[in-house]
Amino acid sequence: MGTLLRGPDGRPFRCALGRAGIVPAEAKREGDGATPAAVLPLRRLLFRADRLPRPTAAVPVEPIAPDDGWCDDPGDPAYNRMVRLPHPARHERLWREDGLYDLVGVLGWNDAPTVPGRGSAIFLHVASPGLGPTEGCIALALPDLLAVLPGLRAIEVRPA
Repeated sequence: MGTLLRGPDGRPFRCALGRAGIVPAEAKREGDGATPAAVLPLRRLLFRADRLPRPTAAVPVEPIAPDDGWCDDPGDPAYNRMVRLPHPARHERLWREDGLYDLVGVLGWNDAPTVPGRGSAIFLHVASPGLGPTEGCIALALPDLLAVLPGLRAIEVRPA
């Protein structure tokens, strides 16, 4: 399936969104499976250097390591931030075997300032086969993601 995302040059790309669809930004909550309706700036790009060459992007690019994670525990001081594993609070591992995080754009959501419970880890990442729904992220097929990144500085998510 998938939804249309327009690249910086206006070209359409099929993408996957959260399994719960798009919600108004003020309604977004941790774990709801929704993608917030908002303009989400692309803060930086993370990639698996053991699987991909350094991608071209309009934002800073950094390789990830096997001990990189992202805290999604609203009660932890590192909530909605990258952490080193092991981490004592709930988190997700960025070094995944399924390839979905081989390329991860960190989108600016609930990070200036971070508000516990408003949602974490809204990423732009590689889509699962068939563009299956995400947990709230935006996902594209790897070739499309590589094509859109060089000029991408933000993504506007809005209901159709």
